[in-house]
Amino acid sequence: MIELLTANTPNGKKISIMLEEINFEYKVTKININKDEQFKPDFIKLSPFRKIPVIIDHKAKINLFESGAILMYLGEKSGKFYDEDQRIIINQWLMGQMGYVGPLLGQHHQFHHYNPGKSEFGEQRYFKIAEKIYKELDERLSVSEFLAGKDYTIADIATFPWIARHEWHDIGLKKFINLTRWYEEISKREAVQKGYDLLNKGEIIPKV
Repeated sequence: MIELLTANTPNGKKISIMLEEINFEYKVTKININKDEQFKPDFIKLSPFRKIPVIIDHKAKINLFESGAILMYLGEKSGKFYDEDQRIIINQWLMGQMGYVGPLLGQHHQFHHYNPGKSEFGEQRYFKIAEKIYKELDERLSVSEFLAGKDYTIADIATFPWIARHEWHDIGLKKFINLTRWYEEISKREAVQKGYDLLNKGEIIPKV
C-alpha cells in the first residue's frame, strides 16, 4: 500500500496520476496547505522542505519527498514509464519540469492568478516566461510525440498537470498546435482522468 500525503496541486496530481497509471493500490492523506499542515512536526519528519507530495511505501517501509524523486521511484518499482534505455533523456525532461517549468509557472500563478495588480513587474516578467515555456514545449513536441521521445513517460506525467492549469495562465494553449495535440492526447487517458481528480470530487481536466 502506498500512502500519498498531498494537496490538490499540480505537484500532487503528478503522483496520483502515476499511481493510477501503474495501477498501484494507494490511499490519499490530504495535507491542507492553506492551514499550514505542511509545517507540523510529523510532516516535517517526512518532508524537510515542508512541501507536498510525500509517499510512504508501507510494504517497503520507505518514504520519499520531492515529486520527481517519487516518480522515478515508482517508475523503477513498477517497471513502467521509465524505460532504462531511455533514462538519460527522460531525466533531462523530468528535471526541466522540476527546475524550470513548474517553479516558473508557479510564480506566474502567484502574480497573475492569485495577486493581480500587486506587482506590474512581476506580472509582466512571469507572463513572458510562461509564454516562453509554452513556445519551448511546443517546439519540442513538433519533433517528438512525447517530451522524451516516442513513448509516454514520467516526464509527461510530471509536466501535464502544470499545463492543465492553462486557464490560469491566459497564454492561449490552442495557439500552440503541438502542445495542444500532446495535451489532448494525454487528457484522454483514463488513468490521467482518475488521477487528476485527486480528491474524488468530480474534478475534470480543463478543455483547450
